[in-house]
Amino acid sequence: MNKAHQFGVLLVNLGTPENLSYSAVTQFLTEFLLDRHVVDLPALFWKPLLTKIILPRRIPNTINNYKKIWLSEGSPLWVYSQQLTQTVAAQLPDISCKLAMTYGQPNLMEQIECLKYCDRIRIIPLFPQYSTTTTLPILNKIKQITANWVNPPYIEYIPDYANESLYITALTDTIVAHVKQHGIPDTLLLSYHGIPIKYIRKRQDSYLTRCELTTHILKQQLQQYGYHLEIMHSYQSQFGKGEWSKPDTTTMLTELAAKGNHHVAVVCPGFAVDCVETLEEIATFNREKFIQSGGTDFYYISALNNSAAHVTLLLHLIHHASALPLSPP
Repeated sequence: MNKAHQFGVLLVNLGTPENLSYSAVTQFLTEFLLDRHVVDLPALFWKPLLTKIILPRRIPNTINNYKKIWLSEGSPLWVYSQQLTQTVAAQLPDISCKLAMTYGQPNLMEQIECLKYCDRIRIIPLFPQYSTTTTLPILNKIKQITANWVNPPYIEYIPDYANESLYITALTDTIVAHVKQHGIPDTLLLSYHGIPIKYIRKRQDSYLTRCELTTHILKQQLQQYGYHLEIMHSYQSQFGKGEWSKPDTTTMLTELAAKGNHHVAVVCPGFAVDCVETLEEIATFNREKFIQSGGTDFYYISALNNSAAHVTLLLHLIHHASALPLSPP
């Protein structure tokens, strides 16, 4: 590798179990949930509680949920992230473009090491809205990995792209295409991953503000396109008993159905590619809840995945978007 002419790009997603075995799912969830960025509890208390009580109870159900959406090639998150990276890399013959996961495989340490001799590295977390629970773990891990590098490259990162015009347009076009095919829903629900409220307060996490910004701009663009939809905003995937961001997606859907709202469409702007949270939690579990509560037509609008618009967005983030320097640890 010729360092003088090498530019490296690292796309990073959250991660997923490598397979559906009990051990693989346990390994992934243990690594994920022991990260203090994700669950901010003392390790002496949290680790035995998680590994001895919580996971043994949850893993069988988690495996069943993954089975519902698992592809022949593997986990949807892994498959779609790989496809997206390969398509982007094909457009960048002079750039080394890699995919890594914060937890699991492809291993973040191994993938950043592959770019060690580049002149410059740009990190792009595949999280449109910045959070200390998703983006920050990536940055901190990379700082730790690269701290002892000799003559390290210049490393920069895209903090998020919540209001990036190409991102908003890609979402808008996806929604418009859905409406043209299936008709105008009574409600279009924008469902984002939830976050514990204590993290917003304790860490001054800007995540909720960034989600609200995406929703606001997306509403504006849909109106500019001539689509004056009833749009609502909610949060999903609550874990544990603490206070989480509201309103809750499942609660909102059941209430909408009970009030006579028979046709809803749900899009999840915070997920770059489809995964268990979108394909099982939204498209399966929440669909059932909506129908059971009196709804009739429920549609999940797919994530951007390996679409041409998503590739165009990432190429823009690689070549043109403003990045921040990754400060030393």
